Amino acid sequence: MSLPNTITVGLKDHSMMLVDCNQHQLQELRDYFSFFVPGHKFMPAFKSRKWDGKIKLFNQITRELNTGLYEHLKKFCSDRMYPLQLQETDYGHPAQTNHVAHQNLVKFQSELDLPFDLRDYQYDAVTHGIEKKRAVLLSPTGSGKSFIIYNLLRWYLDCVTNFVDNFDKQVLIVVPTTSLVEQMYKDFEDYGYDVKENVHRIYSGKDKTTDKPIIISTWQSIYKFPKEWFETMGCVFGDEVHLFKAKSLSGIMNKCVNAEYRFGTTGTLDGTETNKLVLEGLFGPVRRVTMTKDLQEKGTLAKIDISILLLRYHNDICHMLKDATYQEEIDYIVTNEKRNRLISNLALDQTGNSLVLFQFVEKHGKPLFDMIKDKAGDRPVYYVSGEVEASDREQIRGIVEGQKNAIIVASLGTFSTGINIRNLHNIVFASPSKSQVKVLQSIGRGLRKSDDGSVTKLYDIADDLHIRKHKNFTLRHSAERIKIYTKEQFPYKIHQIDLK
Repeated sequence: MSLPNTITVGLKDHSMMLVDCNQHQLQELRDYFSFFVPGHKFMPAFKSRKWDGKIKLFNQITRELNTGLYEHLKKFCSDRMYPLQLQETDYGHPAQTNHVAHQNLVKFQSELDLPFDLRDYQYDAVTHGIEKKRAVLLSPTGSGKSFIIYNLLRWYLDCVTNFVDNFDKQVLIVVPTTSLVEQMYKDFEDYGYDVKENVHRIYSGKDKTTDKPIIISTWQSIYKFPKEWFETMGCVFGDEVHLFKAKSLSGIMNKCVNAEYRFGTTGTLDGTETNKLVLEGLFGPVRRVTMTKDLQEKGTLAKIDISILLLRYHNDICHMLKDATYQEEIDYIVTNEKRNRLISNLALDQTGNSLVLFQFVEKHGKPLFDMIKDKAGDRPVYYVSGEVEASDREQIRGIVEGQKNAIIVASLGTFSTGINIRNLHNIVFASPSKSQVKVLQSIGRGLRKSDDGSVTKLYDIADDLHIRKHKNFTLRHSAERIKIYTKEQFPYKIHQIDLK
């Protein structure tokens, strides 16, 4: 006989739990798992009173809650002294874990014949993933997330399911861009895996069906697929999950009803509780693997030296743009010839491989590329945006890694996230941003140690158009970036430059 106010929970499948409780507890659960979306007050649906601005993670009608939120449900019950009772179903129960003996994992690793050993924090991440079966692994760029993914999926394929006799439990790896599909494929090949035999890639123009054990796909290519397509997945990875559109990611993960093992990886969360809880619901509790500062101190990642170039514009220009909208200010800045000439000369003056990141293709990226290319002489200059084929982007990345003095002019959308360039010495932020995710992911492009072990230089272009107490949009954005640098303990210096 259950105690009063007992909450009973069981697995509907590997995506959802079913919660059984009394009526007043249903209301409490709905409120506990509801959060305002950042910026909801500015959204049309909220303004028109069609939506209350909240994400509700618990469905009061169906009594469903994402399985990854089991630990939060436990805390909810503990805080209110509600007894929590686990119900066994065909899918097991939400608290199931594996126990992995250290010697078993070491033996398994030796049998993989990997080109290098797991670092201590990677080993801890793999062990945690195997034991818990689900997690969001928070680990900075350059820490080897793809190697962690590879070890986890090989454990799943070799130790959990047997693909010789059973092809109905595949591994799905979902990434945000076609470039990352190609890079993940290449990484697995570098680890000594027979990718042609075992890995299928899905993005525009690629076949959507396969009996190969591993599928790597962009989320955009599969989120509209029927539920039946996902039912063969026993293990799912979401790489760079902070970039996924929440509704599409939820749709994919909730269709993977047989995926007992599920792992999200990212170098950066956006700092909001809503984002964190949505991801935890889909994948499991967040586990910090390591931090950039720790890897820099160990010599695993390159150290970074940040120069903030604060451009001061003529007072007449500042007065002219005093009442400008954000878009009007941005349009003026990115089309300013003096500013673009400064960025061009800055990129050309650097020694080593340089990456210039821009946001707007037609009005900024292409003019910058032309300006740099015209002055570069024999120095190789490459242009990358969404218009460039994924295979060509991967080829450019490979070419630059083998060079010593190349320049890549790339859009934030294609090269700010996930793309690793080993021999990158300089980064130029040509477009202003205040996004913690974009800033840290962009910095991550230059944190892989170069052959000569040099410090990576970052040039942050900031724009000062302030008039008395009025501070312009992009100046305020630069202040937000400085907060990020301070929080991450990145050293920086501010250099004022007169653009008059």
